[in-house]
Amino acid sequence: MKIGKYNIYPIETGHFALDGGAMFGIVPWVFWSKSNPPDDRQRIELAARCWLVRGNGRTILVDDGNGTKWNDKLRDIYKLDTTSGDLLSSLKKRGVAPADITDVILTHLHFDHAGGSTTLVDGKPVPTFPNAKHYVQRKHWELSQNPTDKDRGSFMRDDYVPLMEHGVLELVDGEFEIFPGIELLVCNGHTNAQQLPKISDGKTTMLFCCDLVPTASHIPWPYVMAYDVRPLTTIEEKKKILTRAYQERWILFLEHDPTIEAITLKPTEKGFAVDQKLEIR
Repeated sequence: MKIGKYNIYPIETGHFALDGGAMFGIVPWVFWSKSNPPDDRQRIELAARCWLVRGNGRTILVDDGNGTKWNDKLRDIYKLDTTSGDLLSSLKKRGVAPADITDVILTHLHFDHAGGSTTLVDGKPVPTFPNAKHYVQRKHWELSQNPTDKDRGSFMRDDYVPLMEHGVLELVDGEFEIFPGIELLVCNGHTNAQQLPKISDGKTTMLFCCDLVPTASHIPWPYVMAYDVRPLTTIEEKKKILTRAYQERWILFLEHDPTIEAITLKPTEKGFAVDQKLEIR
């Protein structure tokens, strides 16, 4: 899909699974299980879908999935599945090699968003994209250095510390236009300073929803993950951003929905619901 000077492609890095109850917080099983049927361990299927953005002299990756640095135990716990494609094979289909990536915007540093940032070489994690500058919010980086007891399990230091050690990580602050036509929105409900890229040419706008709205099932206000450190903040952020998205007819790109790449919204008595389901091509 082309927006302004940029061509945008979905990059499938594989599927994984998380506890359904954790993904929907206070919402009862009887509701969320209808649209997201769990397996025999109560896990629901999720995608780790990223953005490839090409144009204006840059080849940009937004998030990079779970990566490959997993032992057998963790692969089983998270039901990691790359049979339909992984990060590098999906990039290769687009004619992109790791050395071609100029920039990596990391929405935040949880393992399912930043895991592909590094690769093991001779047993040591090194940057997967050696020529790329990686961007993360400073306040989120500070959290990653000393996570809370609640979210400690979401951070795996081998995913991101090597980026700083190799001098390819840049810390940024707040909301701003990181590249012409690409703006960063900052949310604090899911974690400290999660940054959501928004691409717009004044006519068409697409938002990378990340964990503000991980799947199409998370559009209703109370459908908030138990993983979120500030769930009430998430609800307020959803109300603000989704209202604007509806009013301005944004396309919402879904990182974790197992089957739906993107959606538009329609109003309901209680907020919003999915209007159109879109494929980004």
